[in-house]
Amino acid sequence: MALRIFEPRYVRMVKEVCAGNGQLVVCMLNTQGEKEANTHFYPVGTAATVIDFDMLDDGLLGIKVAGVNCVEISNVKTEPDGLRTGHCQPLPDWHCDITSQQISPIDERLQEIFERYAEVGQLYDVPEFRNPIWVMYRWLELLPVDAKQKQYFLAQRDCHKLLDYLKALVQ
Repeated sequence: MALRIFEPRYVRMVKEVCAGNGQLVVCMLNTQGEKEANTHFYPVGTAATVIDFDMLDDGLLGIKVAGVNCVEISNVKTEPDGLRTGHCQPLPDWHCDITSQQISPIDERLQEIFERYAEVGQLYDVPEFRNPIWVMYRWLELLPVDAKQKQYFLAQRDCHKLLDYLKALVQ
C-alpha cells in the first residue's frame, strides 16, 4: 500500500518505525465509533513494515508499506500530538483446507482484475493466484463492502464462510 504522509504525528511515527525497524498498524475506520474513546477504528488491523519511502513532487512524504500479519489492537492511548498507540497481539495465520480447485472461479476473477488494472497488480511482486488464503485476502482488500463486513471475516477467521461469500459475489 502506498501512503502519503503529511501530518506531523504520522511523520514522527514513520521516523520511529524506520529507526527501530518496527511496524505500524493499518486499521479500518468504524463510523459508529467515537474518536475520544478510541473506538473509531476496528480492533483487527494489519501490522506493516515500511519497505520504501521518498519525497513526493508536492513535498509530502510518500511511503510504501507491506502487510506482515493481522493483529488485534487493545489498550489504545492518544499521545499529546494525536498519534494513537496501543498493544498489538498477532493473530494466528489462517490455516485453511481449501484447495486451489475449490477457490475457482474467484481466483480467475482476481487474475482478471490484476490484468485489467495494472496499478493493482503492481502492488504484489509475486501474485499467488493458486494460494486460496492469498486470494481471499486480496478480495477483502478490493471488495467495495463496508469495513464492518470485512472486519467480521477477519475476526471470524473462518475461510469457508468467506469463500462462500466471495463466490456469491463474483459469480
